[in-house]
Amino acid sequence: MAPALEEPVQMDLAAPVKNTPKLVAPEPEHCPGPESNLAGKGDACAGCPNQTICATTPKGPDPDIPLITARLAAIKHKILVLSGKGGVGKSTFTTMLAHAYAADPENMVGIMDTDICGPSIPKMMGVESETIHISNAGWSPVWVADNLGVMSVQFMLPNRDDAVIWRGPKKNGLIKQFLRDVEWGELDYLIVDTPPGTSDEHLSVNSFLKESGVDGAVIVTTPQEVSLLDVRKEIDFCRKAGIEVLGVVENMSGFVCPTCTHRNKVFKATTGGAKKLARETQVPYLGAVPLDPRIGMACDYGESFFDNFPDSPACVALRKIVQKVAQAAGMEENDVK
Repeated sequence: MAPALEEPVQMDLAAPVKNTPKLVAPEPEHCPGPESNLAGKGDACAGCPNQTICATTPKGPDPDIPLITARLAAIKHKILVLSGKGGVGKSTFTTMLAHAYAADPENMVGIMDTDICGPSIPKMMGVESETIHISNAGWSPVWVADNLGVMSVQFMLPNRDDAVIWRGPKKNGLIKQFLRDVEWGELDYLIVDTPPGTSDEHLSVNSFLKESGVDGAVIVTTPQEVSLLDVRKEIDFCRKAGIEVLGVVENMSGFVCPTCTHRNKVFKATTGGAKKLARETQVPYLGAVPLDPRIGMACDYGESFFDNFPDSPACVALRKIVQKVAQAAGMEENDVK
């Protein structure tokens, strides 16, 4: 039997997140949602152990939003890094962006890893074994360098290979803590690495950062149409959520031999690649980054590809893209070396 289709629900993606009640039992199959105005009153609520909790929880904007806004007031620029599909090099690009900004010792840079189930930023930044320090001021980021800090759920896991098996509300709660409780201090750039897709984590980040302001999002893709399909959805999400798209980056755009610099097309752009997609969707095209096996090696060892291979074709391309991101976000071009 085919599944029953329900009318799509129109959501205000830019609306503030509401309070999430602490439930004493899992939500039933047809639960209207503990944050809904029908919570505790619908037919599905009858006999549910959570009925009283949901019915009595105050509805309205999240009271933590002003606290988050105050905490982030000293951060000049906030940039989201998004992708429609996993495996396109989004987290790798995030680390490249952070290293590029941190190349100027006068810049203070932070990375917030909101990929709760698959945190890879600590490994790529060489701080996988570190833990979070908690003081009266809040949680302290793990500092990769004097001007480059990282916050990730990886620092909270007892073992490196432990799986994070959480439902949406718990993941959203941790993202809120990263913004509300982490003592980021005065930063020039906060780069937010997100998981693939357009679901819980993205809605939470957008809602929590709405009042403090976001410069925009950089969307990472690969040349194949199967990746571009999801990028179109990501662009649509940004527009509905009120997030400016700073531009699209085509990653893994050909392979450059480290020895002879000869370039081959590994993933053929069957429909024109990111450049054509950007033109069709009327968003900026930031550029293409070729494959270089040394990028993966640098990430595995937690080193900066910019520092180790500054003259590689991939590094040259990345540097141009970083400059365009700076301009799209309203930064001065000389802010990035």
